[in-house]
Amino acid sequence: MGQPPHILVVDDHAQIRESVTRYLVKNGMRATAAKDAADMDAKLAAGHFDLVVLDVMMPGEDGLSVCRRLAAEGAVPVIMLTALGEEPDRIAGLEIGADDYLSKPFNPRELLARIRSVLRRSSRSESLAGKLAGRKVRFEHLVLDTDRQILVDDEQGEIPLTDSEFRLLIVMLERARMVLSRDQLLDLTAGRTAGPLDRTIDNQISRLRRKIEPDVLRPRIIRTVRNGGYCLATDVEEEG
Repeated sequence: MGQPPHILVVDDHAQIRESVTRYLVKNGMRATAAKDAADMDAKLAAGHFDLVVLDVMMPGEDGLSVCRRLAAEGAVPVIMLTALGEEPDRIAGLEIGADDYLSKPFNPRELLARIRSVLRRSSRSESLAGKLAGRKVRFEHLVLDTDRQILVDDEQGEIPLTDSEFRLLIVMLERARMVLSRDQLLDLTAGRTAGPLDRTIDNQISRLRRKIEPDVLRPRIIRTVRNGGYCLATDVEEEG
């Protein structure tokens, strides 16, 4: 069986976001809370989420602006939370790309039902390449052909990748120069949490390094960050 869906609850009201996350976890989902748009962006960058529950009225960037950004990226479904009677907000949310909306105060059972409904509608299979699908991406002496799932070096030698190696490389290319912990990498590549002795990511990094590093004993493309995790320490650009 697959991992339970991971829901990001974005609301500046602490009691609401904490009670919603607890309820979702109690009902078989994974849930993470964010207090505002900046907190949401940080969590989206560091982990994989299947749906965002997003409050309209937040300090700083409001929910409608956030929804517009998320809809433009097309990466994750959104359910908007609106104040009771604020019909213009509900209409605006749907017009800019929200998948559903719910008025406050709401019954958590209804929110859960709406989440499940949206997830069913959006359960289309996702390309392993994510946002890089259909592109060729250059880093260091290598070009990744995301359609063929193959690396090509400057001598035109082809380096095939397994699905797990390909997904790990995609995750790191999308977050170049960002330090990612083992837990974050496992969440982003497999949608699960690491156990205390889980060496999955270390083993995948080791295999990937053997394919891309000029000197495996002195890796400079994928660097180990002490007490931090791993970092793709190079610039990434799309090939024309």
